[in-house]
Amino acid sequence: MYKILVVDDEKMIRELIKRYATFEGHEVFEACNGMEAVEKCRKEFYDLIIMDVMMPELDGFSACSEIRKTSDTPVIMLSARGEEYDRIHGFEIGVDDYVIKPFSPKELMMRIQAIMKRREGKDKTTVNKNIVKIDRLIVDFDARQVSIDGENIDMTPKEYELFFYMVKNRGIALSRESLISNVWGYDYYGDDRTLDTHIKLLRKSLGEYANRIVTLRGVGYRFEEK
Repeated sequence: MYKILVVDDEKMIRELIKRYATFEGHEVFEACNGMEAVEKCRKEFYDLIIMDVMMPELDGFSACSEIRKTSDTPVIMLSARGEEYDRIHGFEIGVDDYVIKPFSPKELMMRIQAIMKRREGKDKTTVNKNIVKIDRLIVDFDARQVSIDGENIDMTPKEYELFFYMVKNRGIALSRESLISNVWGYDYYGDDRTLDTHIKLLRKSLGEYANRIVTLRGVGYRFEEK
């Protein structure tokens, strides 16, 4: 079904993922470090990359940053550490999902399906022309751009999706469940911390407009137009 590149310096981890992915019908390729992964991505297209963080020669974060310069291939990051800093850093450089070791291979396969289903759905969807102006903040849905005072704000793909959804539903109290199901998909298998992390990233990106994203205790969030 999909061409998957598995990047991990532990052979047993690569073989475990390959066994389950092959059983699901995927074609699996391997790399044992970040440098090898970058070289492979320069020469070959992959539908999805599963990459460990801690590796020799070039770590997963650095490898992902290099790959992101030329490709928007979805990346699932594997890590033995679950600190918020690592998660934030991963999302900042464009990681699509974050899985903590030890992990369930079956759950990993389900996350792959969820990510690819959303990717394929977006490729088939045409966004209606629309531009929202809030003071000096301009959100252009067609161009997929957010700017303040004419200067574009650089966001990760998931930040754009989350922010666009909140702006389209501005003034409405959005529950955590609705945000996760509409942005990550109803079949998302992560946890609530992923949403909170992206909200923090969004507020950081929005600068003086950060306070437009209001936390609703016990409910979720709301984007305020005024």
